[in-house]
Amino acid sequence: MTTTPADDVLGTDTASDTGGHPAFPFGRTCPFAPNDKYQSFSDDNLQKVDFKGTPGWLVTGYNNVRTVLADPRMSVRGINDSSRGDDGEQAVPGFFVAMDPPQHDDLRRILAKEFTPRRMAAMRPTIERIANDLIDEILKSDEPVDIIDALALPLPSLVICELLGVPYDRHDFFQERTRAVLAAGSTPEQVGAAIGDVMTYLAELVTIKQANPGDDLVSLLVKHIESGDLGVIDVAGMSTFLLMAGHETTGNMIGLGLFALLEHTDQLAELREDPELMPQAVEELLRHLDIIGSLPRTATEDLEVEGQRIAKGELLMFSTEAGNRDPSVFDEPDRLDFHRDASRHLTFGHGIHTCLGAPLARLELQVVYSLLLERIPSLRLAVPASDIKLKNDARIFGVHELPIMWDRP
Repeated sequence: MTTTPADDVLGTDTASDTGGHPAFPFGRTCPFAPNDKYQSFSDDNLQKVDFKGTPGWLVTGYNNVRTVLADPRMSVRGINDSSRGDDGEQAVPGFFVAMDPPQHDDLRRILAKEFTPRRMAAMRPTIERIANDLIDEILKSDEPVDIIDALALPLPSLVICELLGVPYDRHDFFQERTRAVLAAGSTPEQVGAAIGDVMTYLAELVTIKQANPGDDLVSLLVKHIESGDLGVIDVAGMSTFLLMAGHETTGNMIGLGLFALLEHTDQLAELREDPELMPQAVEELLRHLDIIGSLPRTATEDLEVEGQRIAKGELLMFSTEAGNRDPSVFDEPDRLDFHRDASRHLTFGHGIHTCLGAPLARLELQVVYSLLLERIPSLRLAVPASDIKLKNDARIFGVHELPIMWDRP
């Protein structure tokens, strides 16, 4: 699951109301449901909002989100984003997700050749080994155990480090800088410094891989330096983005999804009874929870949406979480239902910027939930659900801690 510094998402209502428009983004009061403010938009897929001092349009309807996200007149440039220079030009080489075509397409095409679903599927034994090792340590620990620190965060960190060929002993360094990038209160200077630290480290690693390549993603990307398609800084930037995206997004989803499973005991019981439901259950959890929440774009031309004129240069916020709850697409959308086909959800975005890491995220979620239910069948919360603190202070939604306990033999 991926995000960028441009993807300001769920958090508290930090923007101030200007011009009578509601402040966006909306914070969650319930961990498993969007803010109630969306209900006032149910009959109107387009609303004017104030996004941290900038007026813009909030798009909430499923079909409009899909259609307009795929519109070539939507740009990721011009968004107030620390990955860009003051003139709006791209400032971080390799951050293809923050680029428009043709630069975006050229870099994504190169990475997609090495980041294939088949290669991701081949990671299953590695993911299972890592998850089992972490669960072994959990079972040796005294209760309660915070499963966020014990499993949810280290698993995707270990996986992405192994995939890229990055030493895991630097994971604290990467996590600290990733959290600085994603923290809602970080200044552009702090975000830029954090990205720069990781870029510098990975640029050095790229030069090492040039001399001593391995069977990892960075080494494979190094071949494109030799062919002249990429420079060292491009590979370092692409690797930095993948490393940062791989650390936090899946980790937050593992934690929040497990919280949802433990609180929806009827669905959990069905999953225990029929483990073959797991892939479908993961899609439904992704739809139901949607930790990213919204995606920003700017219009490069005048256009019309739902009869409303959008002027060139105006900001649009696409609410994937609201689109995922659209009753015209998903029956009883507020109900968690592992028997529905939720594969059309918008959580990984849509269009040319659809999350490249979606196959890996899906696989990690399927593996970790399956192994937890199999190996710790009596798993349960160690505190009341109301005591779980939500990440309303971050750009990626989740929980800060999730203390769990179980019955020992």
